[in-house]
Amino acid sequence: MAMLEATVMKLLRGEALDENDELCDFTLADQNEACVAKGVTPIGPSDYVPITKSTVTYIVLVVLVNSEDEVLMMQEAKSTCAGQWYLPAGRVEPGENLNDAVKRECLEETGLEMELDTLLTVEAASKAWFRFIFTGNVTGGCLKTPAQADSESLQAKWIKNISEVTLRSNDIIPLIECGRAFHKVAQHKVRNDWHHNILPVIKPHKKLLLRLLICARQKTSAKLYVLMSEKTQAHFPMCEINHNRNLHSTLRKFMTEIFGADVALHKPHGVLSIEHCGQPEGSNDGLCLSLLVTFQKTLEEVFPIGKYSWTAVSTECSKLIAMRTVRNMTVPLKVIC
Repeated sequence: MAMLEATVMKLLRGEALDENDELCDFTLADQNEACVAKGVTPIGPSDYVPITKSTVTYIVLVVLVNSEDEVLMMQEAKSTCAGQWYLPAGRVEPGENLNDAVKRECLEETGLEMELDTLLTVEAASKAWFRFIFTGNVTGGCLKTPAQADSESLQAKWIKNISEVTLRSNDIIPLIECGRAFHKVAQHKVRNDWHHNILPVIKPHKKLLLRLLICARQKTSAKLYVLMSEKTQAHFPMCEINHNRNLHSTLRKFMTEIFGADVALHKPHGVLSIEHCGQPEGSNDGLCLSLLVTFQKTLEEVFPIGKYSWTAVSTECSKLIAMRTVRNMTVPLKVIC
């Protein structure tokens, strides 16, 4: 139990786990075989390899809020949206990690240097599209003026009322609201109503992976149990993300693979950790998202199939997991259909 709980604690802290891609329980090949067995034609190849800016798209975006509750925004230079306003954002380049990418985009588009605090949200869509929304604090640089306009942006400004400018897209409005809410909470030394700072950790992956911390409570003892896979070595269930489907579809198929077609009602709470590296370029462009999932029904009503089994955790560990099921205690995962 001690080793299991140490691994759970690493996950709850947002740290990388000492697991490799070969532990994947439900690969694309497995998923395609399952489709064929049901008489359904697979919608994608089994040998898909994520390659940044080619077969996978990673977008980074940052919400920076100053002491006056103003938001840092940039004016677009691209011909399709020239003159419109948006948050600093852009594509991750080959060989670049997520943290470095968002700092680069901020500097290029606003002239300001920054340090990262935490992820605010993760967004995902089919065709291997991911957007990572960060927040942080300005540490240096000079705000970009119209005289410094280039292909990256026309200028940057701190804006209080975003309704006074023409936005490139309204999709940033809830992101700005989230950033402002976080910074109000962050002003207090004790942050009981928001997760601790979580940033992507540097760990190479060759595949797009979804790792699950699945929990259920036993009715007779009230103990919390977590699900483990016994493939090769004990680990949390992990599947390959089908790049041609959205993440909800991948999660649903994986849960069905584990528990059968009549899998009980369960709730994905949010992201606990993200592992990504991007180096060497072209060979480690995958990532691993770790997601917290809980069952509403008791352990006695949930039956894993085959190589999966339940393991109890201590009362202390149980309390820490339960704390992360509360709103804003994990990084929200928004799946765009």
